[in-house]
Amino acid sequence: MDGPLSGIRVLEVATLFAGPLAATLLADFGAEVVKLEHPGGDPVRGHGAQRDGVGLWWKMLGRNKKSVTLYLGAPEGQEIFRRMVADADVVIENFRPGTLERWGLGYPELREINPGLVLARVTGFGQVGPYARRPGFGTLAEAMSGFAAVTGEPDGPPTLPPFGLADGIAAQATAFAVLTALRARDRDGHGQQIDLAIIEPILTLLGPQLIAYDQLGELQPRMGNRSSNNAPRNVYRTADGGWVAVSTSAQSVAERVMRLVGRPEFIDEPWFASGAERARHADELDAAVGAWIADRPTDEVVRAFEKAEAAIAPVYTAADVLTDPQYRALGTIAEVPDAELGTLRMQNVLFRLSETPGRIRWAGPPLGAHTAEVLGEYGVDAAGLAALRDAGVVA
Repeated sequence: MDGPLSGIRVLEVATLFAGPLAATLLADFGAEVVKLEHPGGDPVRGHGAQRDGVGLWWKMLGRNKKSVTLYLGAPEGQEIFRRMVADADVVIENFRPGTLERWGLGYPELREINPGLVLARVTGFGQVGPYARRPGFGTLAEAMSGFAAVTGEPDGPPTLPPFGLADGIAAQATAFAVLTALRARDRDGHGQQIDLAIIEPILTLLGPQLIAYDQLGELQPRMGNRSSNNAPRNVYRTADGGWVAVSTSAQSVAERVMRLVGRPEFIDEPWFASGAERARHADELDAAVGAWIADRPTDEVVRAFEKAEAAIAPVYTAADVLTDPQYRALGTIAEVPDAELGTLRMQNVLFRLSETPGRIRWAGPPLGAHTAEVLGEYGVDAAGLAALRDAGVVA
């Protein structure tokens, strides 16, 4: 057994981020993930930084997967896909709604082939509704969820994250949905279809905004790095040009911070006993904390906060993450050998299991590296593979 999900076969026919990352999470814990790519390859292979023409994002996103090229728009590709579905447990796809149906590969047809199949459909807006057929990306979810509206400085524009936040959240939700459906299959004996819209999981993580508007008519404003729930809470510049983040979600921590920075008189103010009231006095508290931090170098500030048992963290770049002793102790960064690029460092598996841990077996493989091996399991011999290649069905 190579991981707790060993024996689960996943066919990934998704591109870019949310669907593929969900499959990566499953593969990290032992699922056999066969990534079926268009002969031109998943566009993520060309996204972001490259070394020697090899996409680095792909090396992380494609890890632990077998790369098979197969064009599902061709009848030959569809026929092979049907054969593969027969012994698959999960299919993850992100085509625009109606595409699989147009190819004769909708869930009713796939369920006839394999009643136990779990089909996870990951799209921007879901399978139904007036927006269902719109092109959908994580950026649109970050906008429509309300995330962008509350992110940024009070006098600035709504702000989008500089990375795939909504896609990443949707990926984790998809992996959870797949495991939930597989558990239900164990109990009930049949598979089901998962409809996951990328606009929804990020909405859940935004907390009480919807219910606060529903019940009180209140909309959360943009507050920069501050919080409406507590203060001081911000990032502060240190004497040597670094930045640190401070949080005082607990009352006891807020009191420790004010004693540390030499302003214990704030603690005796009636408003200091409530996080929400402290937030209304953020200007005063930020001035006190910011002035103390600005006089000291980063290391001294962090040591002082730690000694006072107050919550603080330096603002890191990727370079800092790679050298941090806490990340090293957790094993957060994995070193992965790769035939194309040598040893790579990347994020390790998402969590640690004491008895059945996940692991990274290989980084994202070259396009079509496993086409002959996998299609050979479904009756495609060398001559058949050559014919498919000539027809543009595989690469």
